[in-house]
Amino acid sequence: MAVKYIVNLSNSEREHLYQITSKGKTTGRIVKRAQILLLSDEGHPDEVIATMLKVGESTVHRTRQRCVEEGLESALKERRRKGRTKLLQGKTEAFLVATACSEPPAGRESWTMQLLADRLVKLNLVERISDETVRRTLKKTTSNLG
Repeated sequence: MAVKYIVNLSNSEREHLYQITSKGKTTGRIVKRAQILLLSDEGHPDEVIATMLKVGESTVHRTRQRCVEEGLESALKERRRKGRTKLLQGKTEAFLVATACSEPPAGRESWTMQLLADRLVKLNLVERISDETVRRTLKKTTSNLG
């Protein structure tokens, strides 16, 4: 299979990558990417590079592609990851904390995490939420429930 993205490094770029691979002052992922780019510049195919560095062929392909399309620094850096949106934000989180600090329901000595989660769902503040999410949120706000 022909290589679609051909990496041609300048002398200064090559020297920069050699410095990254020889100094232990960066993350392992950046070192691997630098090694991928150096081997790509030498003309090795993706399969060979993947085997030599014990990475997936898709990693080699994506690193080459980012270098050609976006430049050397972009190929070395981590891309920002989206992550999951928080279930509780702003007013909902404040309501949770206020509820946790309020009087517990009749017949209860204190609020439990499950009671708090059920209250948020019952009031349609969230569609669903686990007691663990409630616990983490309260822990983050350093609420002391007794």
